[in-house]
Amino acid sequence: MSNPSAVGEGTSAGDAHRMSRLSYWIVVLPLLASCSGAWNDPYPAADRQSNTLYSAFLEKPKHLDPVQSYSSNEIAFTAQIYTPPLQYHYLKRPFVLIPHAAVEVPTPTFLDAQGRELKSGSDTSQAAFSVYEIRIRPGIRYQPHAAFATRADGTSRYFPVDPQDLAPVHELRDFRETGTRELRADDFVYQIKRLAHPRLHSPIFGLMTEYIVGLKEYGEHLRAVNDALIKQGRKDAWIDLREHPLEGVEVVDDYTYRVKLKGKYPQFVYWLAMPFFAPVPFEADRFYAQPEIIERNITLDWYPVGAGPYMLTINNPNRQMVLERNPNYTGETYPSEGEPDDEANGLLADAGKPLPFIDRVVFSLEKETIPYWNKFLQGYYDASGISSDSFDQAIRVASGGEVMLTDEMRAKGIQLKTAVAPSTYYMGFNMLDPVVGGDSEQARKLRRAISIAVDYEEYISIFANGRGIAAQSPLAPGIFGFREGEAGINRYVYDWVDGEARRKPVEAARKLMDEAGYPNGMDRRTGAPLVLNLDATARGPDDKARLDWLRKQFAKINVNLVVRATDYNRFQEKVRKGNAQIFQWGWNADYPDPENFLFLLHGAQGKVKFQGENASNWVNAEFDRLFERMKNMENGPERQAIIDQMLDIARRDAPWLWGLHPKEYGLAHAWVKNRKPNQIANNLLKYQRIDAVQRAALREQWNRPVLWPLGLLALVVVVFTVPAVLVYRRRESGTARAVVPVPAAR
Repeated sequence: MSNPSAVGEGTSAGDAHRMSRLSYWIVVLPLLASCSGAWNDPYPAADRQSNTLYSAFLEKPKHLDPVQSYSSNEIAFTAQIYTPPLQYHYLKRPFVLIPHAAVEVPTPTFLDAQGRELKSGSDTSQAAFSVYEIRIRPGIRYQPHAAFATRADGTSRYFPVDPQDLAPVHELRDFRETGTRELRADDFVYQIKRLAHPRLHSPIFGLMTEYIVGLKEYGEHLRAVNDALIKQGRKDAWIDLREHPLEGVEVVDDYTYRVKLKGKYPQFVYWLAMPFFAPVPFEADRFYAQPEIIERNITLDWYPVGAGPYMLTINNPNRQMVLERNPNYTGETYPSEGEPDDEANGLLADAGKPLPFIDRVVFSLEKETIPYWNKFLQGYYDASGISSDSFDQAIRVASGGEVMLTDEMRAKGIQLKTAVAPSTYYMGFNMLDPVVGGDSEQARKLRRAISIAVDYEEYISIFANGRGIAAQSPLAPGIFGFREGEAGINRYVYDWVDGEARRKPVEAARKLMDEAGYPNGMDRRTGAPLVLNLDATARGPDDKARLDWLRKQFAKINVNLVVRATDYNRFQEKVRKGNAQIFQWGWNADYPDPENFLFLLHGAQGKVKFQGENASNWVNAEFDRLFERMKNMENGPERQAIIDQMLDIARRDAPWLWGLHPKEYGLAHAWVKNRKPNQIANNLLKYQRIDAVQRAALREQWNRPVLWPLGLLALVVVVFTVPAVLVYRRRESGTARAVVPVPAAR
């Protein structure tokens, strides 16, 4: 006879046993999982200790072809890929040019109008031509690339491209074969010719036509060639620039080429450090000119071909861009000298070691600064700037004005690097305006009064978190001609008090207003209040606060400031046509020379008359005469004296409120080595080194999941659930025994 009640009791005991085991694993498994690494790591587990630097970009680059690229978000990539003849020394300040692809920094030979070399000691300022002979270092090789792939007979593997080879190709790395070759002098000549290519629209072509002999005519010639191809129905046909000589540029031999310039232009050597003058091989130009390849969005603008330390292997600007070490890059070592403090700061520990140190650089798209900042704090980005939202979390300003990291940042071993950028942000007066412009003493005094009233020290404190210095002239620190201390102050706006520049009191501004004919802000002739207009771009709440602040500054001298906000395109148009009265603008240096700043005030650069960069349209005959003398001089006492005169004239006339020079703050984790700010150079990745083991350990430490609340919750669930289950099972078991019928006796 069976006993059904025993079945019910056995089931209840089994459930209890299983519930006990379940509760154990609910508590233990999360704790074990915490030992397996950070759960929020955005990178593959296999890369945790790889020699990879992680960074981000906020805006995808538009151009990576060196003949067209001219934006800071683009040169972050192109500067690592291309090898122009020159570069800037990583550690030395002021900025010093050194060889990159070239053997040495070239010095010009000066010629007269008949092409004869000027004798030693002659006045070179009157030279008709300058000739730069540039010698290239042998042994430099391009990155592996399909454009260099060849067959056994030496012919190009992918020109013309076979449709069968192209069938599986969707991006550059889908080409199965690659090749390389040594960099030659004619590659540099080919790139200079590309500046004039009618299909490329180089932003420096117009400027270079003023200097490179024959470049303007060469552009006209190529345009005629292109027009002829269009008429033939071959508008996309490749133009082999080797077949079209350029008068001012010639190949001497495989490792030497010459560039002939009009007159004397010493700033040309700075251009030789930019990607515009980096080599582009004809094979790459020919490879990318094929329509079948262009249809797949495989172009030089998308996939650069360089001989630099890195090559672009992934270009997905909506998600990620990846640079990898160029396996063919050799011959460059980390610098062995720098500034006095560099050795103490550990910046010479790798002196003489081959570059680059990092194998791979991963750039991820971050559209917002807050996610970027949070990932930096978690260790998933190796370096970061500091946005206004994050400033107080990162930086503490001591009572004496010293800037230091907060305790939280120091506890993580984060490093702070600061440097004043070679840039200037200014407020300009349109000198064609009948009220604020003109050359009268009354107009000068009005502009000086406004210059005193607008307190840029306060602006820097409120809107830049103290990251900047009030400008005394257009010249930024680090640029030849800039003077420190009392010798460098604008005495029309500042006094030197107790060893520092102090802005004149607002009473001095009001006195100037009276002398200018505007006592208490009223026009003495008409009795009407003075109303001035500021043209500006405004996009959000931060801009509104800034513009409200400016209104209050003008109100100090009883001037009513009307802000005419618009979008940037409309703003540019108003400035270009001279319809703005007062405006705000800025300038980032292309190269570290005073000419690159002072030309912004040169009369021949007037925005309205000449479409130049002198947006204030200021013309001063003496300033212009001195500028023409200064611009092509070598740095030295004579040039400094001329610059001093020019700055005194500009400060007296006050075509600008000189504004500020921004100060850049950069953060990097302790595992990032050899990091030093360099605001002119851009090819900085090759110098940096990563301690990947330290990074992996700290990432895991900082991102270890806090799981004890989950364990506690699981335990609470078990404590309340198991008794309920047992009671339920006993009840079910009891019911089962009550309803089981008793078998009939036989």
